Amino acid sequence: MERLYPQLILDALQTVRYPGNGKNIVELGMVADDIRIDGNKVSFSIIFPKSTDPFMKSLLKSAEAAIHTRISPEVEVTVTAQSAAPAAPEKQPALPGVKNIVGVSSGKGGVGKSTVASNLAVALAREGYKVGLLDADIFGPSVPKMFGLEDTSLYMHEVDGRQLIIPAERYGVKVLSIGFLVEKNAPVLWRGSMASNALRQLIEEADWGELDYFLIDMPPGTSDIHLTLVQTLAMTGVVVVSTPQQVALADARKGIAMFMGDKVNVPVLGLVENMAWFTPELHPDERYYIFGREGAVDLAKELGVRLLAQIPIVGSICDGGDGGEPIALQDSITGHAFMHLAHEVIDAVDERNRQLPPTVKVNVSKR
Repeated sequence: MERLYPQLILDALQTVRYPGNGKNIVELGMVADDIRIDGNKVSFSIIFPKSTDPFMKSLLKSAEAAIHTRISPEVEVTVTAQSAAPAAPEKQPALPGVKNIVGVSSGKGGVGKSTVASNLAVALAREGYKVGLLDADIFGPSVPKMFGLEDTSLYMHEVDGRQLIIPAERYGVKVLSIGFLVEKNAPVLWRGSMASNALRQLIEEADWGELDYFLIDMPPGTSDIHLTLVQTLAMTGVVVVSTPQQVALADARKGIAMFMGDKVNVPVLGLVENMAWFTPELHPDERYYIFGREGAVDLAKELGVRLLAQIPIVGSICDGGDGGEPIALQDSITGHAFMHLAHEVIDAVDERNRQLPPTVKVNVSKR
């Protein structure tokens, strides 16, 4: 048997190819710089990207066989596996007691996204579901006012050895907002990282408990806040809000593209056309299309997404939001529209869950 030296070992290992890409393990840099030779004994390590590499055992055997075949069967070979990075522990869900997480988003501000999110939450609660609402619109939190909770003080209590924030609760909805943590009339002057950290705290360090639906009033537009949310939570889907106006629809189209893109990849449950028409409360059969007619209806057809609801404008919807009593509590034209939206969202979520593998399906039952 010829004298052993490191290059001889590397030449033999160049015949071992990693399955799937055709490249040899030396070329791929998988042979560690720890080749040891002691007489006819050789030891070295092979580095794998993950400790769970499915080809690990077969490659170790192939490396040993290459030494015996290319050099000599008399060589005593010891091959060990190394992982380039330790296996990360399986990440636990941020909200283990929540069955469905639904974002409410808009391409631009001023289209009534927070009004839709608040009234959808109340409508779902009226149907008997356990509901939570997170106001993630960091720089324009309006949910506290819509629920009449502007002067709410937050408290904490201990749960399983952890101090958790207790969400406020009204109309059967658990509510948290960054608005609870800042002065009511002061602007929120935070950098993106500060906003993201505050948002994670409201999600992960709050006692949300068992919920059927966890709604998130997301910031308008597209930002790093959206990435923070999808990286923190396994979202069931998102509801996109727009008015019929072409300017709003152009931004809604961008928002839908963001959610459907590879970086975010969150299912779009459907589109809500808010301010679809104006109806005088004393003349409920009259409709005035002041922002255009059925623009969101056409966009939903074009993009192949569900049109969840058309919400009309009536004077009481503003009064209800400003007075802290969402109009979904009322037996009115708009109240009925939000109840219809709730039913459509329930159906869209159920359809989404039926598309998931059996191991990750959830069943939402009324309390």
